Amino acid sequence: MTTKRYTTFTAELRQRFGCRVQRISLDAGLTCPNRDGSLGIGGCSFCGDRGAAAVGVQTELPLAEQLQRSKEYLRRKFKADQFIGYFQAYSNTYASVGALRNLYQTALADPELVGMIIGTRPDCLPEPVLDLLTELHAKTYLWLELGMQTMHDGTLAAINRGHDHACLVEAVQRCQARGLRVCVHLILGLPGETREQMLASVRELNRLGVDGVKLHHLHVLKGSRLVDDYQRGALRLLEREEYVQLVCDALELLDPRIVIHRLMGDGRSELLAPDWSRRKLEVLNLIDAELKKRDSRQGCRLSE
Repeated sequence: MTTKRYTTFTAELRQRFGCRVQRISLDAGLTCPNRDGSLGIGGCSFCGDRGAAAVGVQTELPLAEQLQRSKEYLRRKFKADQFIGYFQAYSNTYASVGALRNLYQTALADPELVGMIIGTRPDCLPEPVLDLLTELHAKTYLWLELGMQTMHDGTLAAINRGHDHACLVEAVQRCQARGLRVCVHLILGLPGETREQMLASVRELNRLGVDGVKLHHLHVLKGSRLVDDYQRGALRLLEREEYVQLVCDALELLDPRIVIHRLMGDGRSELLAPDWSRRKLEVLNLIDAELKKRDSRQGCRLSE
């Protein structure tokens, strides 16, 4: 029984599988159309050298070996009983259907994997790939993660995202038409955005009817385009208390049906700023404390 005042992914997994299920971050060695020249070069302004790859993933290892080593570690650390494979780094639908089928089947061949999470961009979902994802959805517990970041086209252009919000809306609708679970990524604190704009993006999640969300604060990673702006003093980052307040405001506006997969990013060794984000557990505890102080919970301001 969760004590959280919001709908957590951990609780969703425990309710579905009846045990501790842990995500295993995997690096499939793929890239992104915003990096390889087909759409752009250098990626989104917030993206570091390793894309969205988790710290500690041994990218040089074959996929099956990544799985085995991660399982051993997660059993020791979290006493996990079962696992979900998480294709995290870069755009994990950006390859031929044959290559993707091989990657996904390699992961699902592991009998301890009860599901899969596939992170990608909304402009990397051609119909044959959606056919494959629909096939996987019928066989396993599947989530598709799409990078939304913001609903505001001016900001998307400024961060070199390479698509507009309409592209994300269309992708979500195409996935929903096939019954796929969709989790979107939303960044709070993007350059130039006001509090009202950020919360408008939160409300957009309700309108879209997505199944899950990952909230992130804007942080500066080594190798990202933001580094120069940050070092010149041209980039303002959220303070810790600002972020705590924004997250609580966002949770109050979100439909309780939407599963909260994450409440902040985690750059660790790649992180340049803000320093407060290195203390993730401390920030999460502050969010819990603020919700308790307000006597509020996810969705309590849904009608606003």
